[in-house]
Amino acid sequence: MTVDVLAIGAHPDDLELGVGGLLHKLCQQGRRVVILDLTRGEMGTHGTPELRLAEAARAAEILGVAERVNAGLPDGAVANTTEQQRRVIPFIRQYRPSVLLATMTPDRHPDHAAAHALARDANYFSGLGKIDTGQERYRTPRVFYYHPYTEETAPSMVVDISGHMQAKMEALRAHASQFYNPNARQAPTRIASKEFWESIQTRAAYWGSRISAAHGEALYTDGPLALDWPPGLA
Repeated sequence: MTVDVLAIGAHPDDLELGVGGLLHKLCQQGRRVVILDLTRGEMGTHGTPELRLAEAARAAEILGVAERVNAGLPDGAVANTTEQQRRVIPFIRQYRPSVLLATMTPDRHPDHAAAHALARDANYFSGLGKIDTGQERYRTPRVFYYHPYTEETAPSMVVDISGHMQAKMEALRAHASQFYNPNARQAPTRIASKEFWESIQTRAAYWGSRISAAHGEALYTDGPLALDWPPGLA
């Protein structure tokens, strides 16, 4: 199965936080999107691996993605090693995406920064025929990056997700063990705080305001984009 987008996150809620609106928008437009979670999020303060997988599946239904798969890498120990690259390459070769989405660096969570380098290099090595996975070699031509939590530097672009913010928030609510719940009795964490939950809306509204839209999500590139002419010209 070939897809338009293979979206990679280190943990089961990373993509919803960073580009949940974009993923929903793509799916609503008929694009085939697959989510690849690198880990099961087993090191999270709240929730079990089994619960987090169930929450991720529910979030995937809300977003409308074609599939959500998991690489089974160790949470808290994601690393850009040959071993872990070989775990990611088969997914790239299986789905043969036109666009790859992955986490951006620097980031406060070490797994996010490691996943950036891991996805980038796995995509490169996926194009080498002498790495044998029993599949045809393939290298995704376009790679874009996102921050799950907050942008550390100015983004390369901002995508208009106006009209898709509600779906983004519903997908995040599906990860009920991770985010703010006033009725839950659990140890406090940053992402489970009321302030963090409210900041998701604030962040999307801020990036939306930068492009004269209601809500936006930031993306990064490793280099310049090829354009025939500046956006806005017919």
